[in-house]
Amino acid sequence: MYIKRQIDNELASWKTAKNRKPLLLRGARQVGKSSSVRELGKIFENFVEINFEHKDFKTAKEIFEKHSSPKLICEELSAIFGVKIVAGETLLFLDEIQNCIPAISALRYFYEEMQELHVVAAGSLLEFALQQIPSFGVGRIRSLWMYPLSFNEFLRANDFEVLADKVQQATSETEFSEAMHKKCVEQLKHFLLVGGMPEVVAEYVNSGSLLDCQQILDDLTNTLYDDFAKYKEKVSVLRLREVFNAVIQQTGGKFVLSNIQELNHLQIKECLEMLEMAGLIYPVTHTSANGLPLGAEINTKYRKFMLFDVGIYQRYLKLDIAQILNADNFDNINKGALAELFAATELKKSTPANSPSDLYYWRRERDGSSAEVDFVIQRGENIVPVEVKSGTKGSMQSMFLFLKEKNRKYGIRTSLENFGKFDNIQIYPLYAIGNAIK
Repeated sequence: MYIKRQIDNELASWKTAKNRKPLLLRGARQVGKSSSVRELGKIFENFVEINFEHKDFKTAKEIFEKHSSPKLICEELSAIFGVKIVAGETLLFLDEIQNCIPAISALRYFYEEMQELHVVAAGSLLEFALQQIPSFGVGRIRSLWMYPLSFNEFLRANDFEVLADKVQQATSETEFSEAMHKKCVEQLKHFLLVGGMPEVVAEYVNSGSLLDCQQILDDLTNTLYDDFAKYKEKVSVLRLREVFNAVIQQTGGKFVLSNIQELNHLQIKECLEMLEMAGLIYPVTHTSANGLPLGAEINTKYRKFMLFDVGIYQRYLKLDIAQILNADNFDNINKGALAELFAATELKKSTPANSPSDLYYWRRERDGSSAEVDFVIQRGENIVPVEVKSGTKGSMQSMFLFLKEKNRKYGIRTSLENFGKFDNIQIYPLYAIGNAIK
């Protein structure tokens, strides 16, 4: 079963582009990169898939190690695997390309010498491999980033196409009917339990069983831990697991290095860097937010870290399924961290696939006066603070303080409320927080 993804449109546009470059799909493991490419391959006359992680393709790896000429590479691949590789008719898919550095280097030559051929490469631990290449095809390769399914993709997978369209098009000026709003909140709660990993979503679509989804989430979590062994040349598995667990436990608050007593600060920072490169965590960094770009005035000493998937997060913490399904708010569910994590991942997924943006927040620390805004985003030429409320009410002191200090026009509150506005605050329901980027 293939679940349609937002990136499918990007891939279709790439197929027909005149000045087409080899495409590199990047992202964490099992977020659906290979499935999307295989779906694209169905509209080609020929589809050739090389998986450099699989022992059956050892010969292919040797070909890339031997040749840099795309013509010779294609001739030998065609001869060995018995499939024609014809420019304009064939999609050549190089999967798990991080296991073959010469193949990564060869991508630039496909652009320079064989641009007519459609070439897609994908990899999950790709960022580690790219560090080994001094000059990586600048201007000759196009990268797209993939993430777990967004809430909107989840709605579409469950045949709520019209509802998904309504959510996608909505603004703070568009109040939903009570029935439509309740349906979105209901589906949001299901999404928090299922998450966006394609395998889990497919199980939910097929069976509707949240319990079966929890079992698959357990399996995926174990797979993530098994993957840590692939980083062992850089950092130990035990260290990575310790820091990964700490990220989950500290979600929603400033990451405190000293809370991990078994490791020194350098070891912790190395692990955080590895997990970030693997796409498993997203940093949210303090910015002074005095101007654009937001990354110009950051302080990396103040960072929060968010896990890449809400389903895996709730399963790791063994949150009460019934409590989430029946809750009117998330205040009593791990202190609202689940809502903030959802908002972070949706903001990340809402950025253009070819230009992933970093996440920022703002905090002020003064004696007797502290303030923090959950996220700060760029919206056109505007700097906009975003507050996440786990219910339908909550103090807005930090938001108003930010608006006054930074002389900003408006802020965004996201919660379980319907769309709306009051004063200079725009309200977006949690399920539509991705619209805040637009």
